[in-house]
Amino acid sequence: MTLIRTTFSAVALIAGLIAGSPAQAHPKLVSTTPQAQAQGPSPQQIELHFSESLMPQFTGAKLLMTAMPGMGTHAPMAIESRVTGSDDPKTMLITPVQPLAAGTYRVEWRAVSSDTHPVTGNFIFQVK
Repeated sequence: MTLIRTTFSAVALIAGLIAGSPAQAHPKLVSTTPQAQAQGPSPQQIELHFSESLMPQFTGAKLLMTAMPGMGTHAPMAIESRVTGSDDPKTMLITPVQPLAAGTYRVEWRAVSSDTHPVTGNFIFQVK
């Protein structure tokens, strides 16, 4: 009987610690500018807004051109750009070195917040 009570107490203690500790959620991509699947002019800057503050030293992105008018789909070409944080710690900024030519672009991102678990994703937009 004592062993059962001790085991039950240990289980209750562990459950209490888990329930009482702050949840460590992963950052989620909330919105982008331009939006995924958008078509429009060349953006001067691409913004990725996340649900949590990012750890800039572990966070990053690549900008790739995946198609251009008259060529259809081709192997992705890396586009030279700068990836930085912003005044808002939940925002990542991608600034192309030159204006983007007409075509389809994919942003591949990696975000890490205080929980230190990397989350990755991508989205596509078109420049007309």
